[in-house]
Amino acid sequence: MIITAMLLFCMSDTVVCMFLYKLGYKPMKVKATPKSQAKVGFVTQTEGDDESFDRHSNSSSPVRSPSPHVLFSTPSAILQPSPAHLTHLSPAFNRSLSKTRHQAIDVLSEYEQRESSSKAQINLVVVGHVDAGKSTLMGHLLYLIGNVSKRAMHKNEVESQKIGKGSFAYAWILDETGEERTRGITMDVAQQEFETAHRRVILLDAPGHRDFIPNMITGAAQADVSILVVNAATGEFEAGFESGGQTREHAMLVRSFGVKQMAVAVNKMDTVEWSERRFLEIVGKLKLFLKQAGYKESDVSYVPCSGLTGENLVTKSTVSELTAWYTGPTLLAIIDQFTPPSRPVEKPFRCCVSDIFKAPGSGFNVAGRIDSGHIQVGETVAILPVGETATVKSITLSERTEPWAVAGDQVVLAIHGVEINKLTIGNVLCSMDNPAKTTSKIQARVITFNISTPITNGFPVVMHYLCVNEPAIVTKLISVLHKGSGEVLKRKPRCLSGNSTAVIQLDISRPVCMELYQDCRELGRFMLRSGDSTIAAGVVTKIL
Repeated sequence: MIITAMLLFCMSDTVVCMFLYKLGYKPMKVKATPKSQAKVGFVTQTEGDDESFDRHSNSSSPVRSPSPHVLFSTPSAILQPSPAHLTHLSPAFNRSLSKTRHQAIDVLSEYEQRESSSKAQINLVVVGHVDAGKSTLMGHLLYLIGNVSKRAMHKNEVESQKIGKGSFAYAWILDETGEERTRGITMDVAQQEFETAHRRVILLDAPGHRDFIPNMITGAAQADVSILVVNAATGEFEAGFESGGQTREHAMLVRSFGVKQMAVAVNKMDTVEWSERRFLEIVGKLKLFLKQAGYKESDVSYVPCSGLTGENLVTKSTVSELTAWYTGPTLLAIIDQFTPPSRPVEKPFRCCVSDIFKAPGSGFNVAGRIDSGHIQVGETVAILPVGETATVKSITLSERTEPWAVAGDQVVLAIHGVEINKLTIGNVLCSMDNPAKTTSKIQARVITFNISTPITNGFPVVMHYLCVNEPAIVTKLISVLHKGSGEVLKRKPRCLSGNSTAVIQLDISRPVCMELYQDCRELGRFMLRSGDSTIAAGVVTKIL
C-alpha cells in the first residue's frame, strides 16, 4: 500500500485515473444542479419612472445597453462544474461540497422568526447644525438608560475638565477621537446601539460642521428615521436655520435619502428658562419649512429638552416651568414610537462598503449596511465596480457573530479571496447571479433646491450617494417637469433655476455602481453638491 500511495503521488491526474481504473475503481458520478452556464455580468437597463418620486410613472421595458461593460467574468466550468468535471473530483471534495449545500440556511424563514420574536430594528441618524448639542444630547441619553457605566462617565468628566471642557463629558461618549475632543466637534459618524421598550436602535451621530457634510451624508444614507437637533438659545436657532446654517440642508438631505419620520429635539431649552413662547416660535418656523421639504406633519414630532441637564430625555421632567405647558412624550418615548420600514430582503444582495480594515489572521473585514437582499456565511459575492469576487468567512452584527444578515443590518463581513488593496470605500458587494450595474452615465430626475446659480449644460457637480462621492458633469438638460403630475413643461431648457423638477443626463468621472431607483432605492438616489451647498436631489431613471 505504501508503494502504491507513492506511485499515485508522483503520477499525473490522467495517469492516476487510468491506474485506478485498472485496479477496479470506477469514477464517482455526481449530478450537477442545473444553473446558467456562464457567470458574466453586463450593464443592462430598464426604462421607466418611479411614481414614489414625483407621483408619475410610465411603463417600463427591458433594454440592453448599447455598449455593455463586462463587470466580471469567470469561466463557467469553474463556477458551475459539469458532471464530467465532477467525476474527477476527489470523494473528500464531493463530501465537502455536499455538506456545504446541506448547511445552507433558509434566511428568509429565519428572518421571519427573528422579526416575530425580537424587537424591530431601526437605524437612527442624529443631525443638525454645528453646536446644536447633538453629541451631548445623545450621550446623556445613553448614560441615563444604562448604556454607559458610571466609571466610564467619571473618566470622561475628569479628563474633559483637565482641558477646560467639562461640559463636553457627555459628548465624549460618542466623540471618542483625540481630534474631536480637542476641537469640540463631531467629525465622523459615531455608532452606538441601544434598546427601548419595543425597538433595537442603531444610533448614527452625524457631524454638523459644513466641512464634514460628506460624512454626514454617509450617515444619512444608512438611516431609517432621524432626530433633528436645534438650539433653542436666543440667536442660535436663527444662526443654524437661516442662510449659511446647516439645519435646513441636513433636513433636506435626510428627506432626500428616503427618511420620512423625524423627531425634532428643541435642545438647550434650559437656556431660555423653558419658555413656551420660544418653543412655539421655533416649531412654527420648522413646520412650514419641513412641509416644503416633503415631510408630512403627522410624521414629525417636537420635544423640548436639555441635553446637558437631561430634562425630558428619558423620564418626564419635573421642572415646573416646563410641566406647566408641556405634557407630551419624552425623546426616548418618541424614538420607541418610530415605525420600522419594510426591508427589501427578497431582492438581490447589495451592501455598500463604508469601512475596510485588517482582520486577525488571513483576510480582512469590510463594514457597511446591507441595502437589499440577504447574505450568509460561505457565500461568494461580487465586488463592483472593481470586478473582484470574495467569500464571506464570518458575519458580525453589533459585536455578535451571526450565520446570516439581511437588508437593514449594519454588518462587519470578514472576507477572503481578494487582496485588500483592490477594494475602496464605496465598492458594492452584490450577489453573483444578479450583480448590480456599473456605469459612468445616467439619466435622472432631479429636484433643485434654493440655488443662487442656475444649472446649465456643462455644469460641474459632485455626486454623493451612499458612501460614494464622485465628480460629475451635467451634460444634458432634457426637460422640465410639472412637480405634481410629471408632465413635460419644456424640452431642452437652457438652464434650471431653484425649486425645479427636471430630467438631466450626468456624466460621472469614473464608473460607479448604481441601479434604477425603482429596482433599488438605495443605489438609485443621489445628491448633487456644488461648492459648499447641496443643489439638487435625484433618482436614476436610466443607465446609459
